[in-house]
Amino acid sequence: MTLKIHIDDGAPPYEQVRAQISEQARAGVLPVGYRLPTVRGLAESLGLAANTVAKAYRALEGDGVIETRGRNGTFVAAAGAAAERELASAAQDYAERARRLGAGEGDAVAAVRDAVRAVYGD
Repeated sequence: MTLKIHIDDGAPPYEQVRAQISEQARAGVLPVGYRLPTVRGLAESLGLAANTVAKAYRALEGDGVIETRGRNGTFVAAAGAAAERELASAAQDYAERARRLGAGEGDAVAAVRDAVRAVYGD
């Protein structure tokens, strides 16, 4: 696992850790079952506070990307299906809310496109 923290990046360090681990897990670079370093170990290797890494791990666990098995450690979870379900649920919630707000289908899709471009930088 290779992570790089860019201090001059606008994203907070915990978000950089979260995003990089998430991307590596989804791309298969970190396979399901891969044991992640301890919070303290990763914090030390990246020159970050342990609380920063702990915050990233909590976010990743909430996203279903990793799972903590108590004293056995933290592992990459089989999150593909869970992530797809959560994405579909979020999309359903958005579509229902857009309709309640009176937005047409075209406007709702355009708003999603704009949001995705803003987040992904496209």
